[in-house]
Amino acid sequence: QVQLVESGGGLVQAGGSLRLSCVGSGRTFSSYTVAWFRQAPGKEREFVAAISWSATRYADSVKGRFTISRDNVKNTVYLQMNFLKPEDTAVYYCAADLRGFRTNAEYAHWGQGTQVTVSS
Repeated sequence: QVQLVESGGGLVQAGGSLRLSCVGSGRTFSSYTVAWFRQAPGKEREFVAAISWSATRYADSVKGRFTISRDNVKNTVYLQMNFLKPEDTAVYYCAADLRGFRTNAEYAHWGQGTQVTVSS
């Protein structure tokens, strides 16, 4: 069982940047594919980015603006978000699974979420 804790959310102006962190428990966290999803009020949860041991994947809406990375020594996955837009406003969730890349929400483990608000 892995536990995930997100942090780094907040309020930022359009065009600004934030870095989200997801800290995972357990000695095997580096074996997990870790993804970021987001959910805006009244909308479905949507895929943002994912990282496996050696590869990354992004939603088209964030390509070129967001970067996902991981530090396996610190058991942490980061989401660097640049050039933020008001439409990026959502609760951002970290998710992990051993089964590899997927863009649907069928991940076994989830964090509690962190709010990102981008003002215009």
